[in-house]
Amino acid sequence: MPLLYLASQSPRRRQLLDQIGVAHELLLPGDDEDAEALEAVRAGESPDDYVQRVTLAKLQAALERRARRQWPAGAVLCADTTVALDGDILGKPQDADDALAMLRRLSGREHRVLTAVALGTPDGRTSAALSVSTVRFEQVPLDRLQAYVASGEPMGKAGSYAIQSQAAAWISHISGSYSGIMGLPLHETARLLNGAGWAL
Repeated sequence: MPLLYLASQSPRRRQLLDQIGVAHELLLPGDDEDAEALEAVRAGESPDDYVQRVTLAKLQAALERRARRQWPAGAVLCADTTVALDGDILGKPQDADDALAMLRRLSGREHRVLTAVALGTPDGRTSAALSVSTVRFEQVPLDRLQAYVASGEPMGKAGSYAIQSQAAAWISHISGSYSGIMGLPLHETARLLNGAGWAL
C-alpha cells in the first residue's frame, strides 16, 4: 500500500481509517503553525464553500509541512466538518456559553452536516469530495443541554456535539453518511484512495 499521512488531530478520523484497514501516520501542525487560522470564516461564505475551502487549505498546509520536515513522500489526507443551520456556519464553540447557544438552536430542528475530504498525492494531484448529511434533533430540555455542555463534550466539535456521544439520544433521524457526520465520510474517502492506488 502507498504511504498515507493523515493531517488531522481528530482521534475519530484515525478510528475511521482503522475501520476500513487503512494504515496511516499522523502529520500534525507544529508550534510554528496557526492551524485554527485556516478555519476562519469569510464574510458571505456559504457553508458548502467554506468547508471545501478550509479542507483544501489544510491539505496545502500539510503538503508544505511534509516537504519542510523532509519526511518520505506519501499521500496526504485532510478533512473538515461543519454544521449548517439556516445558512449559518456552526463551527467549534468558543466557550460553554457559545456551545449552549448552538445546541439551543439545534434543538427541535433539522440541520446539515458537511464534511469535505481531500487527498494530495506525491505526483502533485489533488482530489476532493463533499459529503452532505441531514440530522434531526428532538426538542431537548434546557437542563439536559446544560448538563451536556458541563460535561465538556461539545468543545472542539462542529455544532457543539458529537454523534457518537450522549447527544445521540436526541437524534431522531439522520439521512446521509454516519461516518461523514463523525468527521470522515468513509465511502467518499475510499473512492479517493482507490483512485490513488489503494485497494479497498
